[in-house]
Amino acid sequence: MVNERSRRAPRLSDVVARQLEAWISEQGLKPGAQLPTEKVLCERFGVSRAVIREAVSRLKADGCVMTRQGSGAYVAARPGQASFRLLRASAGGEAPADGAVSDREVSDIFELRYLVEVGAAELAAMRRSPAELERMRAALDRMAAALATGADAHTDDDAFHVAVAAATHNPQIERFQAFMGQQFSDSRAPTWNAEGHHSGRARDSQAEHVRIFEAIAAGDAAAARAAATAHLAGAVQRLGLHERRWAGVGKKADARATDARNEERHEVENEQ
Repeated sequence: MVNERSRRAPRLSDVVARQLEAWISEQGLKPGAQLPTEKVLCERFGVSRAVIREAVSRLKADGCVMTRQGSGAYVAARPGQASFRLLRASAGGEAPADGAVSDREVSDIFELRYLVEVGAAELAAMRRSPAELERMRAALDRMAAALATGADAHTDDDAFHVAVAAATHNPQIERFQAFMGQQFSDSRAPTWNAEGHHSGRARDSQAEHVRIFEAIAAGDAAAARAAATAHLAGAVQRLGLHERRWAGVGKKADARATDARNEERHEVENEQ
C-alpha cells in the first residue's frame, strides 16, 4: 500500500525554495550577497509574499540563507555546502596545510562526478520537460555567446550541469550537483579563460555539452549517458590528468552509444 504522504504533492513553498536555491547557484552568488527584496522575488517566481517567506525560511533551515532584522535575506552558503563537504586529505590522511588540491584529489572528485553526472544525464533523458530543456538551452546559448567573444563562461558551465540534474526530477541530485559545481567551479576556469579559448578547450567542451543536450532532448538515455561520460573523460584530459583508470573512458562511451543506436536500428528493422 502506497503511503498517503508519498502521494501528496509538494508544497508550493518547497518548490519555490528549490527554484530559489537553483537561481542562487546560477547567478553565482557568494556567501554574504544580499537576495532581492520580497517584492522582486514575488514577481520573479509568480507567488505571494507568504510563499516567498516560507521558501526563505526553508533555505534558512537548510543553512543556505540567513536573515537580518530589518535588512533582508543573504546567502549564507552556496547551495548544498551547508550540509556536505568533500574530504580533503593527503595520502597520509591529513589535510594539506597550504590548502592545495592534489591531482589525486581532483581525480577522486572527477570519479565522484562521473558516478553522479552520467546517471543524471541518463535519468534526464527519460524525465525531462520542455521547461527543463529550455533551461539547458539557455545555458548553452550563453556559452555559445562566450565562445564568440572569448568571454569567461564557467558559471554558465556550472548552470548547464545543474539544469541537467534538475531534469531528473530528483531534488537531491539537483542539490548535490549544485554543490559539486560550486566546489569544482575553479577547475572549469582553464577551459573558459583566454588560453582555454585559444587552445580550443572551450570549443571542445561546448561541443560535448551540445551532444549531452541533444541526447537528452531526443530522450535517448543510452546516448545521454555516453555523452556525459565522454564529456568527463574530455575534461580529465583537458586538465592533464592521465591516471590509468580514466584511460579510454571516452572511447568506451562512444562505443556504448554506437551499440545502443545499432540495437535500436535493428529493433526498428525487425518491426518493419
